[in-house]
This record gives sequence, structure tokens and C-alpha cells, in this order.
Amino acid sequence: MESHQLEAFAAVMSAGSVTGAGKLTGRSQPAVTRLIQELEAEIGYALFDRRGPRVTPTPRAFRLYEEVERSLIGLERIRASALAIGRDDAPPLTVAATPALAASLVPRALAGLSDAHAGAVQLRSASAEQVVQALLARAADAGIATLPLDHAALDLHYLIEAPCVVVMRRDDPLAALPVVSLEALRERRLATVSNRYRLRRRIDDAFGQAGFAPHVALESNASLNAVMAAHAGLAIALVDPATAFGTPVSDVVTRSLDVHIPFYFGVVTAADRRRSDAIEALIDAILQAALGLLPGAIRHDATRHAALLTPMAAPPPSSAKRITA
Repeated sequence: MESHQLEAFAAVMSAGSVTGAGKLTGRSQPAVTRLIQELEAEIGYALFDRRGPRVTPTPRAFRLYEEVERSLIGLERIRASALAIGRDDAPPLTVAATPALAASLVPRALAGLSDAHAGAVQLRSASAEQVVQALLARAADAGIATLPLDHAALDLHYLIEAPCVVVMRRDDPLAALPVVSLEALRERRLATVSNRYRLRRRIDDAFGQAGFAPHVALESNASLNAVMAAHAGLAIALVDPATAFGTPVSDVVTRSLDVHIPFYFGVVTAADRRRSDAIEALIDAILQAALGLLPGAIRHDATRHAALLTPMAAPPPSSAKRITA
């Protein structure tokens, strides 16, 4: 299996056609077709259903593409490292993070690094599960993701807890309140996250304790989509504070809730890999960025991972303060 075969396959998956793949790779259409046919002959099954000039990926092609994409990213990382070595530069750091944390915390952390550690960085936004996979596959030097993060092959350095918030349009009646009660959301349309094995579980638990189910008008794998739903007037967003404060949106306001719905995330690295000084500096910089950005954020030792997974582990704060947008 040759790298140029995998590149041709990935190009067809991205472009949606052999002709488009040829333009992306600088190869002729017959050359791309030949590379795909050689790959199919080697693996023993078809990757595309062919109907004249158009091709449709098979279910197996989609499954294979996930592996090929990771491999090509790894090859690109090797290429970048080789060039850095030739210039006597430090190899680029590769960071994998969930979308909210990649957009809000990582750039702030990188901006806070000293000149000695501020080198090139490759930042990949991915699901929490994919962050773990990237570390295990040695495709990332550090990962930042929501809980759970308990894996024998990973070193969990610390955990951050910060309260979830609600985001709404400035002209929404609830925007006049210093703190929004969960009861005030009973009849309101909500936008929030969808992964019920992570933050969404704690959100649903909070409503369950309040005695009613949320009216979710939009759920998404990216909390910024929920914030944009609030911006459009579709719903009130109930999201993590990293998104609310780290990726500000005009014409919306952020308010505290009268119940504490904790948002947890941690920083992890592969247990069997030596951490460079730059990685150590980045781990500390992410902590400082989180404590500086997220109101009410606290650091937990990694040993508390199991305890923090208990739904609604923390009581509501005794005195909530107004959070301004």
C-alpha cells in the first residue's frame, strides 16, 4: 500500500469525483483512477460505486477514510518535523482538542508561552474520543478534552471545573436578570450539546432534579452552534463556559444559572512518551488560560477523576454573581 494511493483515495473522498481529485493532487484523471484501482486490488474490495463519471463511496470507504486521514496527518507531521530538523528548529507541537477548547483556550495558552517555547503548532479540532485516539496513535503531543478521560495509556495532568451558563439575545426578557433560574427555562426552547456520555448527561440530570425535562429545540456536537442558535433567536443556549467566554458573539449576553452544572475537562498526554520542555510549558499555559478565562474555574488533582464523574457532584454556589457578556 503506497502513500500516493492513499492520497488519491483521500482526494476522491474530499472532492467527490475522480476529476476533482485529479485537480487537487495535480494528477490526470486516468492516473487517479489507476491508483484507486491498485488500492482496491490490494485490499480486496471496492471503495466506490461507479455510475459513469460519478463515484459514490461505499460504507467501507468511509470506515477506511478515518484511518487514512489519520495516517496522512501523521505523514504531514513527519514532513514538518523533517523540515524543522533541517533548519535546526524545534519540531512543531501537535495539539488535539475538542472544538470548544480548541477555539477558546489553546490560542490563549499559546499566546502566553515564552519565546523559548513559542514554536510552530498544529492544532486539530476533534471529538473527545478522537482526541484520545490521536494520542494513542502518536498523532498528537497533547490533548484537551471533556471527561471521561480515564485511560491506562494516558497521563492525566489535572482537571478543570467551571459552571455552565446560558446565552441569549440581548433583547430576551431573561437578559435583564442577574441570574437565570432553571425554572425560568421550563417553557423556553433550548439549544445545547448532544453527547449524553459527557456534558449533556449532567445537564439532563439537573433538569431531572428540577422535576421537568428541557425543551431542546436544537442539539449539536459543537456548543458554538448552540450559541449561534441563541444569536439567531431560535433558542436560549445552555453551554459550557469555554464557548460562552472564549468565542464571544455579538448581540448576545451570558448569564449564570441558579444551579451548578459543572463543565469538566482535562489535559492528557501519552504515558509512554517523554514530554519536552515545550509540552510541559503548554500544559501549564492551558491551566493558566483556563483559570483566567472561565469565571469560577477551579483546578482538581487528576486523582479526582472518578469522583467528579458522579452526576451533580457539586452543590449550587451559595451566592451567584452576575456574569456580563
